[in-house]
Amino acid sequence: MALVGAFIGGLVFGIGLLVSGMASPTKVLGFLDILGAWDPSLAVVMAAALVVTGIGYALARRNGKPLLEDTHQWPAATAIDSKLIGGAAMFGAGWGLIGLCPGPALVNLVTLSPKLLVFVAAMLAGMLLRELLQRQETARAIARENAALADG
Repeated sequence: MALVGAFIGGLVFGIGLLVSGMASPTKVLGFLDILGAWDPSLAVVMAAALVVTGIGYALARRNGKPLLEDTHQWPAATAIDSKLIGGAAMFGAGWGLIGLCPGPALVNLVTLSPKLLVFVAAMLAGMLLRELLQRQETARAIARENAALADG
């Protein structure tokens, strides 16, 4: 049932991107062009999204149990660290260079644009690389912990 909820949520998000025009890289690049022909419509969409998200979180926190899961899965990490800053910088640089982030890129896959296919392939390769690095980091941490326990 949770998979159905994820599908519906993704579908609503994708339709929202299309209706708002935010799936268009030129719209995003127009927002980022503050010294040229600046288009503030992205700021309006972001503000509306923050309001809707805030209301959604407030309602979800009031309810004891989510509709499609056994428990809420609230984020546990709150620290601002180098990984967060580096990831945000890479996301922002990529977004600023071509006007796409993962959501709109996936929505635009239906166009089968070669540039978009390369972008999505690179995005997936980056996600895979991150997963591999995370596994290596976890394995090293476990090895250090086991060595410390063995040393007593």
